[in-house]
Amino acid sequence: MTGSASLPEIPRDNNEGVLELNKDLETMIENVENISLQLTWMAYDLVALRTSPELGSSLQKLEEAYRRCRAAVFGVQQPEKAEVLDPTAAAHI
Repeated sequence: MTGSASLPEIPRDNNEGVLELNKDLETMIENVENISLQLTWMAYDLVALRTSPELGSSLQKLEEAYRRCRAAVFGVQQPEKAEVLDPTAAAHI
């Protein structure tokens, strides 16, 4: 009766399935690590903008200067962003 309660054995010829499963799991782990990293940077940015609202305006000025330099070097006007969020608005919430 103890034999029926034990876990079933995995066939040894199923190595391809196990290798594929391991590959899929490694891919999932890598994706989760990337998402975790993005969330960490988002949280850092949020804290930085809330504690120092002038940082957001400095970053916008830097981005505008970058676009002007790029346009001057390449001779092509870069398309403007459709919507620019005001970083100081989050500090007043």
